[in-house]
Amino acid sequence: MENYQELINKQQTFFRTGITKDTNFRIEALTKLKDLIQTHEHDIINAVKKDLNKPEIEAKRAEIGLVLGEIDFTLKNLTGWASAEEVQTPDTHRGAKSFIYPEPYGSILVIAPWNYPFQLAVAPLVGAIAAGNTAVLKPSELTPNTSRLLAGMINDHFQEEYLHVVEGEVETSTALLQENFDYIFFTGSTGVGKIVAEAAAKHLTPVTLELGGKSPTIVHSDADIDEAATRIARGKFANAGQTCVAPDYVLVHRDVKNELLEKLKGAIHASYGDDIIHNQDFGHIVSTRHFDRLKSFLDNGSIVTGGDSDRDNLVIEPTILDSISWEDPIMQDEIFGPILPIIEYEDTSEVIDQIVKRPKPLALYLFSENESLQDEILANISFGGGAINDTINHMTSHYLPFGGVGASGMGAYHGKASFDTFSHFKSILKR
Repeated sequence: MENYQELINKQQTFFRTGITKDTNFRIEALTKLKDLIQTHEHDIINAVKKDLNKPEIEAKRAEIGLVLGEIDFTLKNLTGWASAEEVQTPDTHRGAKSFIYPEPYGSILVIAPWNYPFQLAVAPLVGAIAAGNTAVLKPSELTPNTSRLLAGMINDHFQEEYLHVVEGEVETSTALLQENFDYIFFTGSTGVGKIVAEAAAKHLTPVTLELGGKSPTIVHSDADIDEAATRIARGKFANAGQTCVAPDYVLVHRDVKNELLEKLKGAIHASYGDDIIHNQDFGHIVSTRHFDRLKSFLDNGSIVTGGDSDRDNLVIEPTILDSISWEDPIMQDEIFGPILPIIEYEDTSEVIDQIVKRPKPLALYLFSENESLQDEILANISFGGGAINDTINHMTSHYLPFGGVGASGMGAYHGKASFDTFSHFKSILKR
């Protein structure tokens, strides 16, 4: 097993010089990173195309645009975030003043996933830099072209003791987790998240775990079905369903179920055409192992639309499954692919009951104009975040912290939440 102790020692030594704590240094690093991303835009688009057949418009928006937006928002606000804040002092401490000082943790490890291999690697890095840390980034081995590009972009333009990309297989991640980092940020599956948390616990290292889960979408009888179908299809089938906050399954009121199914079929074909298997603007499944797992679900229930697949090219057509029960294999774990199960309901109490008895999801989406129903769902179901009358767009706002709860993760990032995640807030009483 590889040993990364020398690299970590270098970064911790560099951190102790205090250079990374200088706000101007952080601003220069973020500006440099932004310039690198803009310079390598076509390289990034080509890399994610090779790895996942991700179309250019999707790569520009979801891989590049989101990260550039994070950098711009951070640059605009960083000086204020990094400043000490004076807070109130109780009367019992008359004559004293109270301050909160944000300070960086030190050396950060970021382990990134494969589904958005550029965005989910670099967005946490923006927060680590903004807070004044050094960082080691481990991209996913399942997207080798993006991993190689990230290594070149970072390692060729930043000093190793500050920012460094380490490529490799699972053994590399395992070796990095043996080291004593000051903070670990992991995005990936719940199963691997448990391994990361266990490794971090040996050093009492704080962690952020961005995981997943079966994110429900509820379509009530009063919903705008045209709007719901369009937004569910967009959120579900982007990146071939390989999105942590994608609608995992739909709970639809029986009165509007047939209408929703028809509108979903229309939304899919409006977006991807009739020959989706050969559509070069539809994403591919990341590996044969994931393809085979997803294909096994196509036997569940009955196919409303889709169902075709091409193992040689790792393509599965957007598929809607009806007549699904809670006991079917597809309902046991996160799908993470372009297959959407439909379950009908009559009463919202059964919806709440079925969701809360399962692990807490990363996201939840509700389509309804009924504000009392909206309040009931929000008050009674715990989930990471979500949207009403929309899907997935909550995670694109710099003003909304993004993260899970329970089995779907711990901690949050995006916007100021990224700065906060990678900072320790030191409380000081001055007398």
